[in-house]
Amino acid sequence: MRVTIDRIEGDLAVLISCEDERVRIHLPVPLLPAGSREGDMLTMTIEREPDVTFRARERVTGLISQLKQQ
Repeated sequence: MRVTIDRIEGDLAVLISCEDERVRIHLPVPLLPAGSREGDMLTMTIEREPDVTFRARERVTGLISQLKQQ
């Protein structure tokens, strides 16, 4: 997704989607690439991680089982 840095308000940057200006994302400034400033165009990628999700669920299931046995 392509976004632009609309403005920076304190520790938050307000990003606006180039595909749909109604989509706004508030992101902590430290998560922006170094040197980013208002007006810059960025590319954002969000991906599912099924393997990581599976492992996390297995871990939580194990912890819940341990708690129930106590």
